[in-house]
Amino acid sequence: MATQIITLVGVLIGALTSYLVTVTAERAKFRRTMATRWDERKLDTYIAYVSCVKEIHRAAMEAARARDNGEDAAEALARMEAKEDKRSVLFETFVLLADESAAAAAHTVNQRTWDLLTKARDASNGLHAMRAVTLVQALNTLHEAARKDLAITRTGPLG
Repeated sequence: MATQIITLVGVLIGALTSYLVTVTAERAKFRRTMATRWDERKLDTYIAYVSCVKEIHRAAMEAARARDNGEDAAEALARMEAKEDKRSVLFETFVLLADESAAAAAHTVNQRTWDLLTKARDASNGLHAMRAVTLVQALNTLHEAARKDLAITRTGPLG
């Protein structure tokens, strides 16, 4: 009878151990899956936001260049305004998904973008005024924060 009890206890301990290991492994797998899912969503959002800001910058520079050449800047300004509307919407998703550092960097990018928009909307400003806005520096800071948030490491020098 004692051997049967010992065998039964051994079977129960084995079953319990197997169950706990399986549950732990499944939880870890679920967490990895969720982290990957959100990282993919973050990356897509970061790319869309930064691309939109770059398109605003490009359109503002085109408008300024047109003014400097005595041409009509209306088309470039219309593209710039449309992209600004899109950037505003993308920013909300960005802030929801980003960590604190990336969100703070995005707020700075927003401020620099607004500075650029203000200058671009002023018909008296040309390329010189546009170049005074430090948007590129703010974007570089955002890139660093986004890489850190996504745990992307650099393997070599920029070039």
